[in-house]
Amino acid sequence: MRECAKRWGLELEKPFEYAFASLAVPAGDVVLKVQFPDREAEHEADALRVWDGDGAARLLDHDPERHALLLERARPGTSLAGVGQDEALDVVAGLLPRLWKPAGAPFRPVADEAAWWVGYLPERWEQAGRPFERSLLDAAIEALVELPATQGELVLVHQDLHSDNILRAEREPWLVIDPKPLLAEREFSLTAIVRGYELGHSRRDVLHRLDRLTSELGLDRDRARRWTLGQTIAWGVDHPSHVETARWLVQAA
Repeated sequence: MRECAKRWGLELEKPFEYAFASLAVPAGDVVLKVQFPDREAEHEADALRVWDGDGAARLLDHDPERHALLLERARPGTSLAGVGQDEALDVVAGLLPRLWKPAGAPFRPVADEAAWWVGYLPERWEQAGRPFERSLLDAAIEALVELPATQGELVLVHQDLHSDNILRAEREPWLVIDPKPLLAEREFSLTAIVRGYELGHSRRDVLHRLDRLTSELGLDRDRARRWTLGQTIAWGVDHPSHVETARWLVQAA
């Protein structure tokens, strides 16, 4: 951290409290982010370069050896989760098409990621003490096996685009942060926001987010539903709210 501050001439302030997979420290109009090596965020800097500030925080510099990113600071930086659900969905519906950029290497295709999830899910379910019914696990695995082979156009997506990863800013009203990039069809990009309990955790809320975003963005509702089911179980096999959300999505077929 000190070496990065010296390299970029930064006067570091108090770290942000909400950063869990990295250390993020503001310094005037920029943020120094030092990542903990992580599969999902491996190509964060590359995604920010592709977006180039179009709806997302700008990458100002990158030190790959130190896993350090110098980023545009979003001010005041309050989260989209602090507004009502429908206002948040207005913002998301406006941002998502701007993030769907054509891309290739080095981004990992969602087919590879889905195969990885399928490979570990049964064992992880067993290790967690079979925390939910096998039929729900099977439905998630079925989605992750079947969907990759029948995708539409692959674009760059942020697979963790929940409302806490969208911050109020000055250059634009809202900026996306913390990309966990993949190459996938557009329907996959709804997973985190549909699941997003911070906007309301009930069957009605989850299906409202699914229905509204797929309708407004012209996406296939069933594919978005099944992608969300699969990724929600893959990321939360031992997470009660994830499991509950997954059940609602199965019931909504």
